[in-house]
Amino acid sequence: MKRPLILCVDDDPTILELLGDYLEALGYGVLKADNGEEGLLLAREHLPDLILLDVMMPGLSGFEVCRELKRDPATRDIPVVMVTALGEIEDRIQALEAGADDFLTKPVALPELKARVKSLLEVKAYRDHLKQHKEALEKEVALKTRELQKTLEALRRAHQRIKELSLEVILRLSRAAEYRDEHTGEHIQHMAHYSALLARKLGLNEEAVESILYAAPLHDIGKIGIPDQILLKPGPLDEREWEIMKKHTEIGAEILRGTKTGFVKVGEIVALYHHERWDGKGYPRGLKGTEIPLAARIVAVADVFDALTSHRPYRKALSPEEAFRIIEEGLGTQFDPRVGEVFLESREEILRIKETFREHGESKLYQLLKSLRGDKD
Repeated sequence: MKRPLILCVDDDPTILELLGDYLEALGYGVLKADNGEEGLLLAREHLPDLILLDVMMPGLSGFEVCRELKRDPATRDIPVVMVTALGEIEDRIQALEAGADDFLTKPVALPELKARVKSLLEVKAYRDHLKQHKEALEKEVALKTRELQKTLEALRRAHQRIKELSLEVILRLSRAAEYRDEHTGEHIQHMAHYSALLARKLGLNEEAVESILYAAPLHDIGKIGIPDQILLKPGPLDEREWEIMKKHTEIGAEILRGTKTGFVKVGEIVALYHHERWDGKGYPRGLKGTEIPLAARIVAVADVFDALTSHRPYRKALSPEEAFRIIEEGLGTQFDPRVGEVFLESREEILRIKETFREHGESKLYQLLKSLRGDKD
């Protein structure tokens, strides 16, 4: 075990020799300085465990040296014992104000010196232990923090990968519909972004907006279970055909049922309920008003608008003005009034989205996937 190191600073060589010999006999290491300037240099260089400091010295006084030691973070915690012939209370107050930890009065009684040194070294050892313990704790906290950050980053990457895989599911499922209905690819882009715009304007948080953006393309996935002669029929459907067509809501929900992925769960809700009506005359459950999940009410408006403004085998596309008028007429009957009003208030943004996704040579679904992921061209 390393023996404690004591720095003695005194301009009287006799006292300096006496203190040094006595302390060395007690088993301590000793450094000696005969003036304040040298004492400061030795203290900063060797960082002793205790300093015995004379007050009255030429050059820097003991008070000035003590103030410098306590001002320096490197030497601040070293106990300083002022050794002085001064006995006035004002001198002791001045020493305390300078930062002294204890006093010894000349002539120094050696048994008292031994007791004071032993006590202050024990205090210093305890302070050092606490400081080392604190530093060890700080290092451990820093290490655990870095490990936690790495874990969180790994989780973030895993979450991103799961999201990408889920988006890939959307891509594949939507392609299945696109192969059977040439209009579906463009339609799902438009209405997905209309739906996200509506969700944001209705005050939903960004997580909910993102879920609806990802879920909306799945609204008509059940159409892959509808026979071609019905799905692609160029004219109106008869009653029997219409009943079969309405089954696409339940087929879509069944395809998406059982997932643990959040936005696919929303996709299941949207697929099942996006043809419900505010007045309760929709299908497949005949839900009314706020019984219909909000995501489905949002997608219902977006879906109808884009369907009206898109070409279909049985009719030509309507102009946006005509489609907006039909949406307005359906408020409170077919559509949630608040959702519909927000949609109508967002005409310019709706038309801007529609223009953004006009065909320009790329797969519509590929464009959608890129936009969902935030990829750049």
